Amino acid sequence: MHPFRTAVENRDHVAIEELLADEVVFTSPVAFKPYPGKPVTAAILRAVMRVFEDFHYVREIGEPDARDHALVFRATVAGKQIEGCDFLHFDEDGRIDEFTVMVRPLSAAQALSEAMAAQFERITREASEATGATNTP
Repeated sequence: MHPFRTAVENRDHVAIEELLADEVVFTSPVAFKPYPGKPVTAAILRAVMRVFEDFHYVREIGEPDARDHALVFRATVAGKQIEGCDFLHFDEDGRIDEFTVMVRPLSAAQALSEAMAAQFERITREASEATGATNTP
């Protein structure tokens, strides 16, 4: 089992953040613009763990030591069943430097968008506190 999967399934926020490269770029399934940086990516992942219910991975695609990995998941958000995939790319140090999420169906993606929009202020605050900045995307 991939270490990221283990960290997520254990809801281990510290381990998840340790697996992120400082320059990680998170590409959301519901936002046009990617989010660069470890603080905002970690804050987004914590928010996702708050809004997803019954989250579980159902399949891993990729060799354990490969630089590219895909984790297929299922969850519920606002009463909607959602299926998705986390596409991970690892840098030369084995940390995630690209994190792209895709989800389906559209009704669940819309529910996810609404749930994450409700988390946006907290995401921004957590990312700002982690960097000591006042403005974070």
